[in-house]
Amino acid sequence: MSEDLTTSDVLRDAFGRVRELVEQQCADLDERTATYRVDPDANTPIWLLWHLARVQDDHVAGLAGTAQAWDRWRDDFDLPFEPGDIGYGHDSDQVAAVRSDPALVARYHADVHTLTLAYLDRVDGAELARVVDEDWDPPVTAGVRLVSVVGDTLQHLGQAAFVAGVAERQAAD
Repeated sequence: MSEDLTTSDVLRDAFGRVRELVEQQCADLDERTATYRVDPDANTPIWLLWHLARVQDDHVAGLAGTAQAWDRWRDDFDLPFEPGDIGYGHDSDQVAAVRSDPALVARYHADVHTLTLAYLDRVDGAELARVVDEDWDPPVTAGVRLVSVVGDTLQHLGQAAFVAGVAERQAAD
């Protein structure tokens, strides 16, 4: 990065790291590991990766005022969820329903990442300061929402990596 680093550059780097980690984790998952649960109600690695992509897609599209990438991908996933479902509040059966091919999740997230970068191309200080949710105190700005998305995606990436690691160790025993 250069000396003339902008907030958009920092956000691009953060979302770029998320993209790389999603790609890496999806490439490393086999079917058993992708759907492994540390207990009967726990989230699976593939659900966590699908969910983080859905959250990023939903939230960034909302900020950008654009359609979600999900509109183009929903049929490929063939999940029994409503079109706007991003995974919040899913119960054990809903988590188990996400048995998607990791390569499909990676391709979907790549599309989400492209849309994220397109939005970041037009982000400036005024956009970051724009209030997007007045239901909180203080109200949520676009900048705060973007940082929240980065935090959420990184948290879910860590969870997915942990669960996959447990699955791999148990398979080796």
